[in-house]
Amino acid sequence: MPNYRIFSNENKPLPQLQLNTYQSPSAAAPAEASASQAGRLFTAGATNSATLGLLGGSSIITIQLTNPAGSGRTAFISRISGGINVSLSLLSSFSGAMTIIRNGALTGPTTLTAANLNFASSNTSLMTVRSSTSASTGGTSILSMPLAAGPLEYNEFGDFIIPSGQSFTLTISGALSVAGVLASTANLVWWEV
Repeated sequence: MPNYRIFSNENKPLPQLQLNTYQSPSAAAPAEASASQAGRLFTAGATNSATLGLLGGSSIITIQLTNPAGSGRTAFISRISGGINVSLSLLSSFSGAMTIIRNGALTGPTTLTAANLNFASSNTSLMTVRSSTSASTGGTSILSMPLAAGPLEYNEFGDFIIPSGQSFTLTISGALSVAGVLASTANLVWWEV
């Protein structure tokens, strides 16, 4: 009787658990580690700060990562971070939100320079990164969630994949009902293959 592989084949081996003991330690690293070593892990971020009057208001920051058509690369979102900082708030009610849009449009964008996280690498990102102090319009809403004041960090490990001709738009927004100082910050980390 032939020994058929019912769970996997030579090209896709069956995943295994590692036993990590103090006598014989093993190490595993996420894809970001090898992307960084290859000089293909990048980051960009922006902040919008506002001093709000008696009637309150909002602070919005949007970052858009666009993979140009014909780039020959695919971008993978590694990490989303940032947050909303509230200071000098006088008995105000606060609301915050994070929104992710596919292929949204920006109003009055500013171009950001992506930084390579491997300081020894001269590689530059092929992606176009822009920011805006307005929420994006159009596109397809992928995720929308409320945020509390303070920092945020979501490790995506490549869950969001941006092929050429597509864009990923992240908006962080905060609002106060009365006077205060409000700052919204958004950062993206991604790798390119």
